[in-house]
Amino acid sequence: MVQTTSNRMQEIFRKQQTYQWTVRQTTAAARKDKLLRLAKVISENMQNIIAATIQDIQKPSYEVFNEVGQVLGAIQHTIHHIEQWMQPEEVPAANPLAKAFIVYEPKGVVCIIGAWNFPFSLLFHPLIDAIAAGNCAIIKPSEYTPAIAALANQILSSIFSEEEVAVVQGDAATVKELLELPFNHIFFTGSSSTGKIIMKAAAKHLSSVTLELGGKTPVIIDRNVDLNRTALRLAWGKMMNSGQTCIAPDYLYLHHEDIETFTEAFASWVSASYRDENGYLLSDDRTQIVNRIHYDRIQSLFADAIAQGATVLCGGEFDDINLLIEPTLLINVTPEMRIMQEEIFAPLLPIITYTDIQEPITRLRNLEKPLALYIFSENENFVEQAIANIPSGGVCVNDIMMHNTEPNLPFGGANHSGIGSYHGIHGFKEFSHTRAVLKAAANPYEEFMMPPYKGKLEMIFQNNEHQ
Repeated sequence: MVQTTSNRMQEIFRKQQTYQWTVRQTTAAARKDKLLRLAKVISENMQNIIAATIQDIQKPSYEVFNEVGQVLGAIQHTIHHIEQWMQPEEVPAANPLAKAFIVYEPKGVVCIIGAWNFPFSLLFHPLIDAIAAGNCAIIKPSEYTPAIAALANQILSSIFSEEEVAVVQGDAATVKELLELPFNHIFFTGSSSTGKIIMKAAAKHLSSVTLELGGKTPVIIDRNVDLNRTALRLAWGKMMNSGQTCIAPDYLYLHHEDIETFTEAFASWVSASYRDENGYLLSDDRTQIVNRIHYDRIQSLFADAIAQGATVLCGGEFDDINLLIEPTLLINVTPEMRIMQEEIFAPLLPIITYTDIQEPITRLRNLEKPLALYIFSENENFVEQAIANIPSGGVCVNDIMMHNTEPNLPFGGANHSGIGSYHGIHGFKEFSHTRAVLKAAANPYEEFMMPPYKGKLEMIFQNNEHQ
């Protein structure tokens, strides 16, 4: 494993602290040019990115292509809007003769800590926002994806000097040393438990943070929806990256009379998507679980649920050699089971049945706020009631994960599932300090505001009595 030394990280940080004053002065045109060059090099390396991701985590090439495509789309969106975002925003001033503005200035030197599940986009998407806002950045890829880390370094070093953008590599010890540096902002994607460590480290320097975490994302399926379409979208969402997605559906609420129809539709999609003509499960289009540690953890969750009375509706096949898990529906789950307490991060989908659609709302409003909430319903009143009563980072109605693809929507969590948001203008603002600027004018009350104060309060009271 490549390990950036503490001295080397300090050297890079010192360079960026000096160079930030140059970067913050760059124009919209200059930042556009950087992003255009970044898009060009990424496009030229598409095949290399696909190969590196497959080498690291055995992800289907089509899913990697889409992951990189989202990054390229984000670059184009930013290029199109950055000039507008950088303009000072004039707001009404209390003194009509004065001028009041909101100015978005760079935060300075930022740290971006990526994750292994989408190793390319979770590094480059926030980096796009940091560049657009005029920051210097040190980025830390996951130690679980060394091929992508090496390629990210190659791509970025071909465009930027290390005094502006640099890649550091290593394990948890590297992150610990990195967090000793007084960054102006830290952007982290990962688990809630690690997010708390990041936040504690940031507090030493009063660094601002963006924490993109996760949690247990619930799904509510109302009555009288198209269960075939709903099952297809849920199965696809659960199998994207083999469920190793922070906004993957974690468990669902389903009316007890719809269990059989939903299960048949879910199993049918899985069979059509992942089985050959003889019924054998194929591995080509499935992402492996990232490593043996995580695979064993998922098996343990499954075994604990079965031991406590959970039942498999479909699926349940584990491939210990290739670290693959068949899409699996579980029923008869209870809150005491570990699978209902921990974020699953795998293609296991527990079902909780209900008889009254109000039951999910009552239960979910008392749990930690998830990163996403999925509602399948044709009843607009119920949809609005669920949105109003179940807090979450984001909401998607009648689909799975697609809110994450909208460049004008913020993406982020709430409390346990995260702090802050990014994408589009929201990412630009996340990596900016919102600065108040007042250009004062003559104030007719200026003399009255100054000492001595004797008699002035009485004059104010008397004036108020006569109004």
